[in-house]
Amino acid sequence: MELGKSIEETTECFKFLSDEELKLLQDKKARITYLKGENVMKQGAFATHVLFVVDGLVRVYLQTTGTKQINLQLKKQGDFMAFSAVFGDEVYPYSAVALKDSIICMVDKEALKELLVSNPEFGLKITSRNYEIENRYLEIISNISYKQMRGKLASTLIYLSKFEAEGVNVFEHMSRQDIADFASITSESAIKFLKEFEKDNIIQLDGRQISILKMDSLKMISKNS
Repeated sequence: MELGKSIEETTECFKFLSDEELKLLQDKKARITYLKGENVMKQGAFATHVLFVVDGLVRVYLQTTGTKQINLQLKKQGDFMAFSAVFGDEVYPYSAVALKDSIICMVDKEALKELLVSNPEFGLKITSRNYEIENRYLEIISNISYKQMRGKLASTLIYLSKFEAEGVNVFEHMSRQDIADFASITSESAIKFLKEFEKDNIIQLDGRQISILKMDSLKMISKNS
């Protein structure tokens, strides 16, 4: 699968590039396959590239003290990681691991920056695609600072269910610890409240799979707990 074809198929903003501009990216990329569980990028490592998910599912997390992690986002086909490297970040601000076998393109940050400057329409589209990251970080801060454990878990399920709605079955690739790290609670608490949500007919559990039955109830818990 070539980078140009993959980009055109998965990311609308790259359709604003000419054949010559796409060739520039072709000449400045490396395509790597990561197996499930492999590290895709490491927090604190030199940020030489912007990463683009051609296929697969990647968990992005912040390594805090010791072994504690805060899961930040999931990245699916067509998403970027470490986009801040284009704007001068010298090291990767977070780590990422493949939740399933994934194909990642490493795009030279200087080549991408050149296209952002020379093609304003492309620059606007690609920047607007990444604005949701800021909203996601604000949501994480709100969860950690103000919400109780039930509210944190409800917010996490709402976030993850968005991927399910887009046809990405995320829950089958995530452990209860992964979900707990998204909610910033312990795995024991996550399991406890998942069972409570199931008892209240808000969700349905089937192994790793979680089906949302009452989204309005989850949103109410997220807002008020």
